[in-house]
Amino acid sequence: MTWIDGLPASQVAVLDRGLAYGDGLFETIRVIDGRPLRLERHLARLGEGCKRLALPVDMETVGAELNAFAAALGEGVAKLIVTRGAGQRGYAFPQPARPSRMLIGGPQPHYPAENAEQGVRLFPCRLRLAEQPALAGLKHLNRLEQVLARAEWSDPSFAEGLLRDGAGRLVEGVFSNLFLISGRRLLTPALDRCGVAGVMRAELLELAGPAGLEAVVSDLGPDALEGADEVFVCNSQYGIWPVVACDVLSWPVGPLTRKLQALLAKMPSDS
Repeated sequence: MTWIDGLPASQVAVLDRGLAYGDGLFETIRVIDGRPLRLERHLARLGEGCKRLALPVDMETVGAELNAFAAALGEGVAKLIVTRGAGQRGYAFPQPARPSRMLIGGPQPHYPAENAEQGVRLFPCRLRLAEQPALAGLKHLNRLEQVLARAEWSDPSFAEGLLRDGAGRLVEGVFSNLFLISGRRLLTPALDRCGVAGVMRAELLELAGPAGLEAVVSDLGPDALEGADEVFVCNSQYGIWPVVACDVLSWPVGPLTRKLQALLAKMPSDS
């Protein structure tokens, strides 16, 4: 099931700048009972990205199309791609730009239940994320770093990979955000140099208070993992996966991670 600019379609213009330059953004949204979950958060992140990339996108139109698409899809995942539209050769913005909106529907990916119950192992990726503050936090279409990082392992015993920046600071997973718990503090890396500011990451930072935790967003060096009591990764599709091992380090599936999982499970399905 695919829509382009609000209408059923399956072909993209070969001159689209999303294809030529990765000039655009995307959101991956879970759909349950015909409703897009965490729609406001997804639209807020997309809107911020459009401002920073100077993409003239009507967010009311995007929201209406997402609701209609989710209703037609019923269950699964809706991937929204917004590009600057078609343009001739050259990096300069086309004038005027006519952004393109693409919606792709598919089934919910299968994630083993034991990932959330028993925890996962992280593969320590060799690839280092490049620092680019102008793009930091955005879910832009340039995902080659993640492609190369994911190619580093094929062992199914690793459910995710750990990514760092050039200085060795912790950043995120290949397709998730990273959290550490130390005492009563919920720690997550700052994403002002690189990385994606995930929708579930934002949700959990707000849930820290109800869970009795102090939320802390800051630079985390590689030694932060050694001092952590609990570690987990999160994503808007699967929620929270406790992390039980990375390289030579290991952690228990701790009570505060379980508490956050329980709080998420109690939230309304259309939140």
